[in-house]
Amino acid sequence: MTKPTILFIHGAFVTPKSFEVMMGYFSSQGFPVLAPAWPYHDKKVAELKSNPSGQLGGLGLGELIEHYARIIRTLPQKPIIIGHSFGGALTQLLMDRNLGLAGIAVDSAGTKGIVAAAYPTTLRATSRIFVAPWKKTFMMKQKEFNYGFVHTLPKAEQEHAYREHVVPETARIFFQAAAAPFSATTPAAVNYNNGERGPLLMIAGELDRIVPAKMVRKNFGFYNQSSGAVTEYKEFAGRSHWIIAEPGWEEVAEYIKNWLERQLPSGLIG
Repeated sequence: MTKPTILFIHGAFVTPKSFEVMMGYFSSQGFPVLAPAWPYHDKKVAELKSNPSGQLGGLGLGELIEHYARIIRTLPQKPIIIGHSFGGALTQLLMDRNLGLAGIAVDSAGTKGIVAAAYPTTLRATSRIFVAPWKKTFMMKQKEFNYGFVHTLPKAEQEHAYREHVVPETARIFFQAAAAPFSATTPAAVNYNNGERGPLLMIAGELDRIVPAKMVRKNFGFYNQSSGAVTEYKEFAGRSHWIIAEPGWEEVAEYIKNWLERQLPSGLIG
C-alpha cells in the first residue's frame, strides 16, 4: 500500500528549498513528498532576489490558503501536511478545514488569538516591516535573518543560509497577522473546538526568536483538548527558527515520523 503524500509548506522569506533535507529524509522512509511553492516563489532563489514578481505584494493569507487547498484537492487522498513558520499557520488553517490526514506545524506563526507584538524578540525580528507600511514587499537583511532565524549557527553558515534561501516577501501577510486578533473576518481564524479534524502536532524551538516557544505554547493552549481531536506540543532544546535545516534536524524528522506512526493507522504508513 502506498503511503500518504507528505505536503511540505515553506514559510515566509524562503522557498521549498528550505525543506530539502526533510524531504530527503521522508522520501527515504517511503513517503511520496510534495513541496509546492507559494505563488510568486516558484523560481530559483537568485532570480527571485533579482527580479521578484510585481504581483508579490498582493499575496495575502487568504490567497495562500486557497492555493494549497486547490493543490490538496488534486491529490488522490488527504496528505500529511508539514508546515514551517507561516507554513505552520497554513497547516493549522488547512487542518481546521479537514484537508489534512495529519498536520505538523513547526515553529508556527500564530493563528487568531496570538498577538505577535507581545513577544519582544518577534517584534525586533519583524519591526522594519511595519516601519514602512506603504512598501508592499520586504527583503530581510542578513543581520535580520541572523537574529530571527539562524543565530545559533556559525557566521559562515548564517551567510550560506541567507545566500541560498532568503527571498523578498509580501508584507501583506504580516499586517494581516497583526490585525487578526482584532478582526472578526480574518483568514487566520481557527475553530479551536473542531473535533473532526485529523491529529495536529505543534513543534517549537527552545531558542527561536521570531516565533518564540512561548508563542507556540500559547497557540497550542487555544486548542480544546476535550474536542475529540488530538493536539500535541513538542519543544526541542537548543533549536532556532531554522529547526528544519540546522544541525539536529534529523532528530526533529524522526520525532515527526514516530508521532505519525502513533497517530495514524499502521496499515496506512507501516
